[in-house]
Amino acid sequence: MSVARQVVVEADGGSRGNPGPAGYGAVVIDPATGEPLAEAAEYIGVATNNVAEYRGLIAGLEAAKALFPDAGDALRVHVRMDSKLVVEQMSGRWKIKHPDMKPLAARAAAILPPSSVTYEWIPRAQNKHADRLANEAMDAGRDGRQWEASASTAALDAPARGTVNTPPPVQGPPGDQAAGAAKARAALAAARGAAAPEGLFPMPEAAVPEPVAPGAAASVPVVPETAAASESAGSGPEAAGAPQTGWGAAPDLGAPATLVLLRHGETALTPEKRFSGSGGTDPELSATGRGQAERAAEHFAALGAVQDIVSSPLRRCRETAAAVAARLGLDVRIDEGLRETDFGAWEGLTFTEVRERYGDDLTAWLASPDTAPTGGGESFAEVTERVAAARDRIVARYAGRTVLLVTHVTPIKTLVRLALGAPPESLFRMELSAASISMVAYYGDGNASVRLLNDTSHLR
Repeated sequence: MSVARQVVVEADGGSRGNPGPAGYGAVVIDPATGEPLAEAAEYIGVATNNVAEYRGLIAGLEAAKALFPDAGDALRVHVRMDSKLVVEQMSGRWKIKHPDMKPLAARAAAILPPSSVTYEWIPRAQNKHADRLANEAMDAGRDGRQWEASASTAALDAPARGTVNTPPPVQGPPGDQAAGAAKARAALAAARGAAAPEGLFPMPEAAVPEPVAPGAAASVPVVPETAAASESAGSGPEAAGAPQTGWGAAPDLGAPATLVLLRHGETALTPEKRFSGSGGTDPELSATGRGQAERAAEHFAALGAVQDIVSSPLRRCRETAAAVAARLGLDVRIDEGLRETDFGAWEGLTFTEVRERYGDDLTAWLASPDTAPTGGGESFAEVTERVAAARDRIVARYAGRTVLLVTHVTPIKTLVRLALGAPPESLFRMELSAASISMVAYYGDGNASVRLLNDTSHLR
């Protein structure tokens, strides 16, 4: 009878150019001691990141099998990788669409019985040993040679391990905001968060800069505080059973639904800061915008966290989402609630042009979220209702998952505003660049945590 053996395989792959000079690394680890039992690495010539990651997985599984050739079905391998694509595809949760991935996935699956292998995604920072091995292999290829185990320092450079059979406990509270997101989870209830308390961070009365269309993602003036500025979804006394607030002790709520908010890439209207909503010409991405979409796709492919993609129905978002989906091997789901505001007669105009032609209507619009643009557009109150409903659908559908939402300025700002419990005028105090990334996580008790706003580092 075979003796049961358990090992952990950590694997990684990389490409300097994607495609470009590529290599992989893998290490087999004793889960009881954290000690490395075997290492593998190889320079594989020109390939993509994903091909190199799959090659790293194959090498790791083959090394584990070679260590215990007599274990048979008693060998249990727990694979840890920072490639969400490989982990989800090998776990059977994502379809394998790319023709280059299918034979590699089949080869990996044939090494050991499927019941003997489990998969776990880990952050890149926890996969440094395999990452170092992959980089050593690529360095060797650059120098015209192959990687040699005797020359490797990856184990020395990797952080010290304890046992690795269980993941480290989650630190900190389950959510870090004050229940600002109204109806944060449709499945939990219609409990509404209290309005942000006055006096915590008082707003100074500063000079008002020239406003620019929210659809163009530029700074616009602060809306004066009025009675109409409060909205039903986030005001009034806290209802019974409302989400827990603050930093007090809370039960383990599990993984949140994490919404990664990607603004679409540039269109021809974006640099001119023109109102561009859902009632206009539905422009396509410009050449600059397509480049931004590709860089966002590269970023998410390297990050390996996105599990699902949901997009606004407008063309600029669908094109941006398609670029990411092609890299991740995912489908794109359309949600009408994520479309941009309908700016009515203001569509395609600059803020200055609107002020010249519809000055009184613009003043009223800036003063109240209940006022719609000229010509039958949508008020911000109407947009908030629509976006909040979309958020509730998405959070309930993708509980515990990381979802990329490809949408527009107003929906993203609205989601952030509701998560913070901020007043409507906060929409005019956020900057959102084209193809920027923001992030909000929604927990099982209704709390939300804003984790990122207007990140453009992937575009540089």
